[in-house]
Amino acid sequence: MWYNVFSLVFALGGLAVAYWLYQELFKQQPVNSKMQVIATAIKEGANAFLRRQYRTIGYLAIVAMFLIYLVYAGIGEWRYGLQAASAFLLGAVFSSLAGIAGMYLSVRVNLLTAESAENSFAKALKIALRGGAVSGILVVSLSLLGISSLVWFYNSVMGYDLTLIPGIIIGFGFGASFVALFAQLGGGIFTKAADMGADLVGKVETGIPEDDARNPAVIADLVGDNVGDCAGRGADLFESTAAENIGAMILGVALYPVFGIKGIMFPLVIRALGLLASIIGIMSVRAKEEESPMKALNRGYYVTAILSVIFLAIATKYMLDNWYFFWAGVVGVVTSIFFVFVTQYYTEYRFRPVRSIAKASETGPATNIVTGLAVGMESTALPVMGIVFALLGAYKLGVMSGVEGGGLYGTAVATMGMLASCAYILAMDNLGPIVDNAGGIAEMSG
Repeated sequence: MWYNVFSLVFALGGLAVAYWLYQELFKQQPVNSKMQVIATAIKEGANAFLRRQYRTIGYLAIVAMFLIYLVYAGIGEWRYGLQAASAFLLGAVFSSLAGIAGMYLSVRVNLLTAESAENSFAKALKIALRGGAVSGILVVSLSLLGISSLVWFYNSVMGYDLTLIPGIIIGFGFGASFVALFAQLGGGIFTKAADMGADLVGKVETGIPEDDARNPAVIADLVGDNVGDCAGRGADLFESTAAENIGAMILGVALYPVFGIKGIMFPLVIRALGLLASIIGIMSVRAKEEESPMKALNRGYYVTAILSVIFLAIATKYMLDNWYFFWAGVVGVVTSIFFVFVTQYYTEYRFRPVRSIAKASETGPATNIVTGLAVGMESTALPVMGIVFALLGAYKLGVMSGVEGGGLYGTAVATMGMLASCAYILAMDNLGPIVDNAGGIAEMSG
C-alpha cells in the first residue's frame, strides 16, 4: 500500500506548503488606515454570509446523512449505511473547509494586494496569485487527504480488501457534491445579484464610477466576489476532484484482473503529482513591471501543464505500463489548455467578443443585452465541442490499449489529465476576486 502512503504524504505536504504561503503573505502588515476600514467592511459582510449559509448547509447535511443511513438500514445493510453516511459527512465537512478557507484568505489578501499595487504591479500580482494559491492547494490537498485517509482506514485498520473500498467511500463524493451545490448556487446568485444591483444604482441610474464610495451597494458587490467566486468555486472544484478520483478508482476495480492494485490507486497518484506540478507552476510566476498579467500567469500554467505530462508519463510507465493510457491523459491536459484559451478569448478586453459588447453598449442597454446574450451563447460552442472530441479521443485510445473495458478507463485518465492542473487553475480563479476587491478598496479609500 505504498501508493496510498505516497498520496497521503503529498496531501500533507500540500497542506504544509499552503500554511507556509499563508505565513509568508502575512509577514507584512497593512498600514493604510483608510484601506483597512473598507477591507474590514468587506470581511464582516463575507463572514456574515458564510456563517448563515454554512449553518443552513450543516443542518441539511445532517438530515441527508441520517436519510442515507436509514435507507440502507431499511434493507438490512445497516453496516454499509453507517459507512456511507460517515463518508458523506466527512466529504461535506472537507468541502466546507475548502470553501471557507478560500474566502478566509481572499478577504485578507485583497488589502495586501491593494497596498502593494501602490508601488509595484509585479508584487501585487505575486501576492494576489499566492493568496489564491493557498486556497487552490488546500482544495486539492484536502480532497486527496480525505480519500487517502479513508482508503488507509478501511484497508489497514478495518482489514477490507482494496477492491471493496471505492464502493464504500463513494459517500465522500456525494457529501462534497451536496455542499458544492448549495455553496456554488447560493454564493453565485448572491454575487451576480449584488454586482448587477451595484451597477444599476451607481453607473446606470446615478452616473458615478465603478466602486465609488458614494454607492452603498459596492460593499455587497465586493462581498459577493468572495462568497461566490472564492468560497463557492473552492467547494465546487473540491467536489470535482473528489468525485473524479473515486469514479476512476471504481473503474480501476473493474480492471483489477489486468492492473491489480495499481489500477485502483493510479488516480490518487496522478492527483498527488498534479498537485506537485501546480505548486511548482505557482512558484515559477514572475511578472515584469510593464508586462501583461495574463502573459505571466500563462507562463506558470505552461510550466504546470508540461510537468503534468512528464509526471503522467512516469506514473503510467510504472503503474499501468500501457502508453495508450498515457496519450489518453495527454488528451485531458490538452483539453484543459484549450479551455483556458477559449475562456481568455471570450473574457479578455483584447479580443473581439468583449470589444463587440463594448461597441454595442455605445447605442444603449438594448443592444448591450442582445450582443452580450449572443456572445454568451456563442461561447458555449467551443467548450462543448472540445469535451466531445476529448471523450471520443480518450475512449478510442482506451480501446486501442487492448484492455477489455479500457475505453471507459481511458476517459477517466483523460479527466485525471484535465484536472491535474486544478490547483493552479483555482489559484488563477481566486486571483480574480482578490484583485477586484483590491481595486474597490483602492477606489473607495481615495
